[in-house]
Amino acid sequence: MRKLKEYDISFAGLKQGRHQFVYEIDKAFLQLFNFDEVNDIHQQVIVDLDKKSNLLELHFHNRGTVNVNCDVSNEPFDLAVEGTLFLVVKFGEEYNDDDEEILILPHGEYQLNVAQYIYELIVLSIPAKRVHPDVLNGTMHRS
Repeated sequence: MRKLKEYDISFAGLKQGRHQFVYEIDKAFLQLFNFDEVNDIHQQVIVDLDKKSNLLELHFHNRGTVNVNCDVSNEPFDLAVEGTLFLVVKFGEEYNDDDEEILILPHGEYQLNVAQYIYELIVLSIPAKRVHPDVLNGTMHRS
């Protein structure tokens, strides 16, 4: 997907040590993955990359809101969500993403697209049960 090119991290030219990448995520990003279970989304995702001599460590952290419909009242509301994801990237003979915490890239690769990991982080950080705060505090009646 060409639209996901902005989520490519070219790590080959980076010096060893820590590097930070910041992404602002909106509904258009989720639509690239055909995810339409939220009304809107405003998330900031920070990727801290620690480049070591033989591997990469990536720490993903998202924070922001998703606008969803309440499971009880069906009223839309902004739900604060955040989450973290940790990924180790090693290098080997061939691509392998069978382990959810370890990604093997072929020797000679120079970049990594983090869009799928950002998508999974955001989707997994949205709770399965979504209840409007006014239902929880008793000021909105259940429909």
